[in-house]
Amino acid sequence: MTYVVTDKCINCKHQDCVEVCPVDCFYEGENMLVIHPDECIDCGVCEPECPVDAIIADTDNEANEWIDFNRQYAESWPNITRIGIVPADADEWKEKPNKMEFFSEKPGKGD
Repeated sequence: MTYVVTDKCINCKHQDCVEVCPVDCFYEGENMLVIHPDECIDCGVCEPECPVDAIIADTDNEANEWIDFNRQYAESWPNITRIGIVPADADEWKEKPNKMEFFSEKPGKGD
C-alpha cells in the first residue's frame, strides 16, 4: 500500500507533509508535489498534514489514476525533504476543483 498526491495540490504546495515523512518519498514539481509509490511505507503520517486533502491512500477509489502519475513524476523530479517556499496565493487555490489544466511538468528546485 501507498499514499499518492492528487491534483488538489496544484498551486497549493503547502509542503507540511514533507516535514513528517520518515522515508523522504516526496518529489517536487514546479507547482505540486508527488509521492514515489515504491518508496512510501504506508505510515499515513503525511495525510492529515495536508491542509487541502490532496493526499489519499491507494485504497481510495480515485487513487488508481494517481499511482502511475505520482510514480512518473517522482522518477524525474528532485527529492524534497523539508518545507520550501509555499506559493503566496496557495490559499486562493485551495477550493478550486479540477486543477489539472494548471499542472506543470517542470521540476521544482528540491533540496
